[in-house]
Amino acid sequence: MADLVPVVADVIKSTGAVTDTGTAGMGILAGELLYLESATQTLKLAIASSAAAAAAVGIALHSSLTNQPVTYIKGGNIILGCAIAVAETYCVTDVAGDIGLVSDRGANDYMTLLGVGSSITEIELRINRSGVKID
Repeated sequence: MADLVPVVADVIKSTGAVTDTGTAGMGILAGELLYLESATQTLKLAIASSAAAAAAVGIALHSSLTNQPVTYIKGGNIILGCAIAVAETYCVTDVAGDIGLVSDRGANDYMTLLGVGSSITEIELRINRSGVKID
């Protein structure tokens, strides 16, 4: 199955979601998956090709330009404006900023579990940064 394609205008957090704010280290769109780059202390697009970049901190709630504030959800339910597979587990993918199914991951990807599809419109976000590389 292809990675999710969030609708930028439809990305919203559900009641009770836990959020945080940081500085964008690059252009970011709502619905993209973020990690905190330690060298610059900025948020960049998460990708499964390295342990550091796969350590996602959350999903952007709005678009942002480089060096501007960006708020992201780090726990709770999020609506991405696209179809979600119920009871399927989502993770960081090998495409920067994308969210995909665990079952689609392959060799050399670093695994960060994001959460489970809780309805056809929402993911229950509970990030687990395992740091484990798939052989």
